[in-house]
Amino acid sequence: MSKMKTLAAIITVISFSCLISSDEEMMFTHAELAGAEKIIGLNFNDQERDSLIEDLKDNLKDFEKIRTYPLPNNLPPALYFNPIPLGFQMPDQPSALNMSPATAGEVPENIESLAFWSVRNLAELIRTRKISSEQLTRMYIDRLKRYDPQLHCVITVTEDLALKQARRADAEITAGNYRGPLHGIPYGAKDLLAVKGYKTTWGATPYQDQLIDQNASVIRRLEAAGAVLIAKLTLGALAWGDVWYGDTTRNPWNLEQGSSGSSAGSASATAAGLVAFAIGTETWGSIVSPSNRCGTTGLRPTFGRVSRSGAMALSWSMDKIGPICRTVEDCALVFNAIFGPDGEDQTVVDAPFIYEPEIDLKSLRIGYLKSAFESNHAEKENDSTTLAVLNGMGVNLVPFELPDLPVYSISFILNAEAAAAFDELTRSDRDDLMVRQIRNAWPNVFRASRFIPAVEYIQANRMRYQLIQQMHDSLQAIDLYVSPSFGGSNLLLTNLTGHPCVVLPNGFNEKGSPTSITFMGHLFDEGRLLTFARAYQEATGFHLKHPDAFVVR
Repeated sequence: MSKMKTLAAIITVISFSCLISSDEEMMFTHAELAGAEKIIGLNFNDQERDSLIEDLKDNLKDFEKIRTYPLPNNLPPALYFNPIPLGFQMPDQPSALNMSPATAGEVPENIESLAFWSVRNLAELIRTRKISSEQLTRMYIDRLKRYDPQLHCVITVTEDLALKQARRADAEITAGNYRGPLHGIPYGAKDLLAVKGYKTTWGATPYQDQLIDQNASVIRRLEAAGAVLIAKLTLGALAWGDVWYGDTTRNPWNLEQGSSGSSAGSASATAAGLVAFAIGTETWGSIVSPSNRCGTTGLRPTFGRVSRSGAMALSWSMDKIGPICRTVEDCALVFNAIFGPDGEDQTVVDAPFIYEPEIDLKSLRIGYLKSAFESNHAEKENDSTTLAVLNGMGVNLVPFELPDLPVYSISFILNAEAAAAFDELTRSDRDDLMVRQIRNAWPNVFRASRFIPAVEYIQANRMRYQLIQQMHDSLQAIDLYVSPSFGGSNLLLTNLTGHPCVVLPNGFNEKGSPTSITFMGHLFDEGRLLTFARAYQEATGFHLKHPDAFVVR
């Protein structure tokens, strides 16, 4: 029966754009079945093919029936990915956020000199009323308008909303109602997060006029924290790369180069000092890659940490939302505002977040991905220097390796889910409106994914279960580990297992552009991960350098 159902799924998708109107039109020949068998690597005899026909016809009728019912992008499947392995102990301490002392002094004569200040220090200026949220908001909005023609990082400046939120923040703070370190802080959000009254374009031509009548959960959480939304920022179309319907989002360090993606605008705007922080998302590298390119600091949280309600779905079992900032501690401040259940996204786990600014480095066992560091890769010199710096900090480094499973062979999990999320786009032929129509782009991937058998998708997820358990077992000997940002299979593997990471600058290449390193933590252990990453960041200072073209002197 498994063979029959597998082949039925493949055969039916061959004619997915057609509506079948009669049994005669649903007849399949042995030659057609044999051709379909080659696509999925199976081989049936003529007797088996005869037996298949009626099941294929029945299945196709079911598929066509399902297609008459609308299944919007925000409707999840009744299957939830669980990254928690057997034997995992969920932390049970109460959440706690303890910030480092602020180092903010007086407001500079030119307010634009604040553009690259950390959220922590900007928050102190606002808390002590040395500057107003409205002043800060207007400064960042001016920079967005001035520099976006060079960077192409903005889809919508939410000016009216921002000024309303900023004035409310100022009134509340004046009245003694200070909500915390994000109160009055201007930020930008990747334009796959819905905001009432503003277009949510997903960076793609078919959706460039789309209005979604809700605020995404993350937007609501940040509003509750008093943050000020000043822009909806670019993403590569449907969260792939840095190419969207308006242009290619640029790297502030090199305007001839894209900012990478898909959180292209979030990283570009943060690096160029156009926002105090931004929200990005990652499915397979969409926080890590643009942060690497633009020299920002990004946190990809554990899967199931942050609600995705109101966010575009690409892969229900891999999508994650996290902050892109200029410092590690800023990531902690933003994450503290957005994590936790919201009663809408049923994948979100209720687990504590505990952040302390200081840590006893010598008490930790830190793994390093030995084979990745020893391989010949583009940033080997800077990555090796990172290990030397960690050694100099007194860190106990131990060699570590990832589970030996063929993770790239199961990466089609993402493609299958993405094709389902955009099923109607493919069947309507509106995918032809997408800017990128090459082989390595969503329109072609969506079409090819129609030929992934349901059985193979399930088998891949069974292997993923093995991967989760083996990763858990491997991590028992260490507290966290360090990896080149694109070392070996680490980026894909940990997106499949749902582990958190912090990506941050670790130097510059020969062209003067930033490079990065990635620290990986245990599930739901963002606090220790961020504290360790902060210690490295403070010891190196690469985050204090900014692209000259956007610095006001």
